[in-house]
Amino acid sequence: MSESLFTCEDPAVWRTLYGRYWEIVEAKSIGKGKNKKSGKLLPLDKWYQEELPAVIAERPYKHVTHPELVRLMEWKLTRGRFRPRLQQLVATNTEATVEKCSRKAFSLLPDIQAAITELCSLKALGPATASAVLAAGAPEQVAFMADEAVESIPGLRPIQYTAKHYALYLNKMVLHTQTLNKVDSKPDWTPHRVELCLWAWAVANQLQLPLLKDVNLESSLYKTDLETTDRPAKRQRTK
Repeated sequence: MSESLFTCEDPAVWRTLYGRYWEIVEAKSIGKGKNKKSGKLLPLDKWYQEELPAVIAERPYKHVTHPELVRLMEWKLTRGRFRPRLQQLVATNTEATVEKCSRKAFSLLPDIQAAITELCSLKALGPATASAVLAAGAPEQVAFMADEAVESIPGLRPIQYTAKHYALYLNKMVLHTQTLNKVDSKPDWTPHRVELCLWAWAVANQLQLPLLKDVNLESSLYKTDLETTDRPAKRQRTK
């Protein structure tokens, strides 16, 4: 079920799901389903998806500050698996180091792997958290390495929190973004937006939300199959 969305090329399905994103975040935030989540998720996600990108974009040189990095880690851990040790460790980075390192990382784009490597020099940052920093400032190039999004892509299980695995994930995300932009009348898809849809679809299924009936995925997949047939043939890593 989780992989069915990624194989779908119907932009209507993706737009429907993207339009329900905040509804799904709210459902997860208030703790629907078996996994109770903190009510902090919704305001943290609003901050990460809307406020932080705007702040980064306004700066002469893109970077994040120490308080922003600490809050970003809080967002990531609230959205996924909470690991308090990482929250404590990320706070030990100095203000000057965070600004210098993140500024250099953004300057290295579009060399995403080099930017990821630079950010991983900060304490508590692995490829996943580094991708969250970059996605906030360059969503047209970078997708956050959310567990739910990675697991939604055929061939990427089990998740490995390495730069190599992130590169495989991002490559597939970029290719699918290009596919959607070719078939959609409004080609405004980005890797980050595709990632948000994959996350939303996985969470909606986990929580068994009633809005799933509005996403006619089976019909779209059946249509895609027909069209295809007609064509020629040991130590804990930081995340």
